[in-house]
Parts: sequence; structure tokens; C-alpha cells
Amino acid sequence: MKTLMQRSLLTLSSAIALSFVVSPPSPAGQVSGWWGGYWDCNIDGRPARMRWDVVDDSQTSCNGDTCSTSSGVRWKGSFSDNGSRWVALTEPRQGNRGGLYFRHADGNRWYLPKPTNNRTTGWTTWNGQRYPLSCWK
Repeated sequence: MKTLMQRSLLTLSSAIALSFVVSPPSPAGQVSGWWGGYWDCNIDGRPARMRWDVVDDSQTSCNGDTCSTSSGVRWKGSFSDNGSRWVALTEPRQGNRGGLYFRHADGNRWYLPKPTNNRTTGWTTWNGQRYPLSCWK
């Protein structure tokens, strides 16, 4: 009887501890960036589409019976070249002047400067060569 009561108290205390550790999700409005949403693009003369969405990036870690969850959001990018399937754009990083560096699914680095009048012209790379990339909203 005493062991059952001890387990119940342990379970109850773990649940109480978890209720204090878990925080509510961060609102998507806390993520900022001019690149968010859908863009029409031109990549080396071909029509293309790009999109950046805010997605949940919550993380849970446990140490024995104690778990903690951190809430967060991150950017998830994708690109469709000339109507092809959507592929991932990864590692978005804002540069010193507000432009966006990121990687295409094939690992090549791309760049778009901060837009003027909802238009931006930067570059992609393929086999070490740069090619033009223009996007507009």
C-alpha cells in the first residue's frame, strides 16, 4: 500500500513539475523577415516559385522522469523551378545589409538582397558558377 501511494505521489509531482516547465507556443508574429510568403521568380531565364512559411519548431528533452519543452518557430522554405516539384530551401540567414542567404536542396548557396518595391535580384550557384535569380511579390 505504501509503495502504491509513493508511486502516485511521484507521478503527481512529476505532472506538477511538467506543468511549470512547459510554456505556451510562440506566436508566429514573433518571426520577422521580408522573405515570408509566396514569390514569383525567374531563375536563369526560367519561371519559378518560392515560398517561405513559419512552422512550429518546439523541442522536448527529458532527463529521467523530468521533461522540458521549449516552444519556438522557424522559417521553412521551398522552391519550384519551371513547374517542377517543390524542393527544400534551408539555412536561411539574414546578411548585414538585410539580404537573405540560404541553401537550395542540392546544397548550393543562394542570395537575394532586401527587395525594393517588392522586387529583388540576386544569384544562385551551380557547379561553382553564379546564375541570376529575380523574385517579386
